[in-house]
Amino acid sequence: MAEDYYQILGLKKTADAEEIKKSYRKLALKHHPDRNPNNAAAEAKFKKISEAYAVLSDPEKRKQYDNFGSEQFGQKFSREDIFRGFDLNDILRDLGFGGMGGGAGRRTYQTYRGGSDPFGDLFRQRRQEYYEPPQKGEDIHYNMNITFDESVFGADKKLSLKKDRINDEISVKIPPGISTGKKLRLAGKGNPGIQGGPAGDLFLNINVLPHPIFAREGNDIYIDKSILFTQAVLGSAIDVPTIDGTSKRIKIPAGTQNGTKVRLKGFGVPALKGSGTTKGDQYVKITVDVPRKPTDRQLKLIKQLMEEGL
Repeated sequence: MAEDYYQILGLKKTADAEEIKKSYRKLALKHHPDRNPNNAAAEAKFKKISEAYAVLSDPEKRKQYDNFGSEQFGQKFSREDIFRGFDLNDILRDLGFGGMGGGAGRRTYQTYRGGSDPFGDLFRQRRQEYYEPPQKGEDIHYNMNITFDESVFGADKKLSLKKDRINDEISVKIPPGISTGKKLRLAGKGNPGIQGGPAGDLFLNINVLPHPIFAREGNDIYIDKSILFTQAVLGSAIDVPTIDGTSKRIKIPAGTQNGTKVRLKGFGVPALKGSGTTKGDQYVKITVDVPRKPTDRQLKLIKQLMEEGL
């Protein structure tokens, strides 16, 4: 069943020329392709209201339409008949739409002179104008905290990121030797691409959490260790922890001074792959413990030492 042109424009059959034009203007503004790029439904609607306006705005065509009715009019008159002599320029210029061949970048709609689709050039051009080439998706930057041990030995971690309302579980391999401030790039783990383009990348900004007893400078590890005054004077052997969880016995030479550093070669942080550095060492920083509340006997002995020049 053919559609009723009056219904398409939202009009009664008694509508005058001004009402027809006003209704078309309103609907054309709403469904025009410039305002609805890549919208097939709006495109179809624009064609229908333009066809209805082409008939009802022409007194002779409208008379024929009223006489024959929708069904017989559609059978008797082709689209070429409907749009013959029809020019949208006047009304659409008032609506502010420019363009196709009209000069100064404005669109003009030539009087229809034949062919199967009077809007073919219009919508083909709009599709080209609004076509977006494939684009890479946006990169994601994420701040990741890792433990001191994970920075030294590496780790396999799971990360959950919400992308397009979907939680994406991502496996992350933390390389041994990484430090605060380094970035890890996971190619293709960013936001989805546009128009079939590749996904963006995920950049992890690494932050190493502090350790309760170890500190790091470059690839070297530092630990503070207190010894007794007598151990510093006479020398001793003490056990110190290492980052791998074992203990290492080191020798404290006689006469060791406060602030002395004892080196454990090769017990530091492994070199980050591709950094060009070597594995670090562990340094034990010696602090000589001075008793805060010596006993009376200890005070007596210390005074004797002082009398001996110590």
